[in-house]
Formats: sequence, structure tokens, C-alpha cells
Amino acid sequence: MELRTLRYFVAVAEELHFGRAAARLHMSQPPLSRAIRQLESEVGGALFVRSPAGVTLTAVGAVLLDEARALLDQAESLRVRVAAAAGAATVTVGVLGDSADPGATRLAAAYRRRHPHVEVRIRETDLTDPACGLHADRVDVALTRRPFDETGLSVRELRTDPVGALLRADDPLARRGSLTLADLADRRWFVFPQGTDPLWQSYWNGGQPREGPVVRAVVECRQAVLWNGTVGMTLLDHEPGAGLTVVPLADMPPSPMVAAWRAGDTNPLVRSLVRIAAAAYRTTGSKPLGRR
Repeated sequence: MELRTLRYFVAVAEELHFGRAAARLHMSQPPLSRAIRQLESEVGGALFVRSPAGVTLTAVGAVLLDEARALLDQAESLRVRVAAAAGAATVTVGVLGDSADPGATRLAAAYRRRHPHVEVRIRETDLTDPACGLHADRVDVALTRRPFDETGLSVRELRTDPVGALLRADDPLARRGSLTLADLADRRWFVFPQGTDPLWQSYWNGGQPREGPVVRAVVECRQAVLWNGTVGMTLLDHEPGAGLTVVPLADMPPSPMVAAWRAGDTNPLVRSLVRIAAAAYRTTGSKPLGRR
């Protein structure tokens, strides 16, 4: 029973879907299915009940999941201790725009409990760099939001959060229970500087070219709306501050919170942080990084 096969099994057990697990593992589905069937043969029982909608764990699978997680944690701790002995006990984490997030707080506490001797360096970036310095090799892992250029990166989705329109509290549209992008079509929006990742710019501009004041930081987004009456998008549960409000946007897909790192990076400190982040953000409410 190989550790790699156990990682495959844990991915399927957590995603409860072979396709999503394969995407998370950056592999195609057929070899993943073969690996799980081989594992079932080794343990002598079915691990999943399969259906067109996905999969569910069997009683055997539930037992193996607990044991597999414990074994993978032990292997991970071993790699981290070896890395620390080799003088590599430092990891740099990029965060986007605003690090005051309950998920980040939970992650920091859990990571420190697991790796008390690891030095974690935080690099906060503004809203013009959604990859948080990964492409420039300034950080080892980023806690950020899709969409952005993922070339050369591995990405794991942590959760998604609904978005809304950021408006002045006295804006006539602020009295509406919900809005659509069409309701904002004739308004000026805050926009990011030229050269900002076009995927990122397009999402936060509702998929359309916009005109308005150029912003780079969270506070600049707020002030552009407060002073100029422009509009923009933010997370729905964002606390906008005095004089501002957020109204749900019915036709915008939610914003995915992700962990990203360089593809092929085998640093055990990075792998450990991503695994802990998956649990930390899954069990917290949505007050995410990159609030705007």
C-alpha cells in the first residue's frame, strides 16, 4: 500500500467525485480509478459506492480514511523534520489585499501547532497581483482568489463566496434586494491598472470593459465609491464601512478562494500548508482574504 495511492484515496474521499479528485491531483481520471480499484483489491473490500452523481464512502472506506490521513500526516511530519534539519524550515506565504480573515487566523494557529519551529513569512500584495508574487518567485504559496493566470502553478480551491455590488448607501440602487450586471451597465466602475491580469480584471468588472477611477488597494476601492459614486464588486459579506453598502449580484458566479503554489514544488512545508488550509477554510465562515 503506497503513500501515493493513499493520497489518491483521500482526494476522492474528500471530493466525493472522481473527476474533481483527478483535477485536484492534476491527473486524468482513468489512472485514478485504476489506482482506487487496486487499493480496494488490497484491502479486500469496496471503499466507495459509485453512482452517476458521484461517490459515497463505505464503512470500510470510512475506516481507511481515518487511518490514511493519520499515516499521511506522519509521513508529512517526517519530511518537515528532515527539511528543518537541512535548514529549510522557512515558508513564504503571499496573501491578497487583506489578511484579516478568520480562515487565515485558523490556518495560522493550526500550522503553528503542527510546525512550531517553522518560520512563516507573510507577503501581502495589492489587488493588481492576484498570484501574490508566485510568478516572480517571491512567495512559496499564495492564499488568493481565482481567476488569474495559472500557468506553471498548481491550485486547490478552498471555498467559494458570493459577490455583490459595492455602492454608496444613498445610491438609489442600494434600496434593491438584489441587482444584475445590467442594472450597473451605465455606471462608472473602479478598475485596476493597465497590465493587471486580464482574467482577474474581467471577473471583477463583470466580464465587460469598464471606465472609472484606477485602484490598487482595498481602501482605494471603498474611497472610489464613497467620493465619486462609482460602483464595483466585492464579497457579499464584506463590511463596507460607513456610507457604503453591498447588494447581492444575482447573475455573478461566486468568487473562489484558493491556495496556489508552483507546479512540481515538493517542499513539504508548502504541501502541509495547503492541506491544513483546506481544512481551515472549509470550517470557517466567509470573511476571506482579498476582501474589497
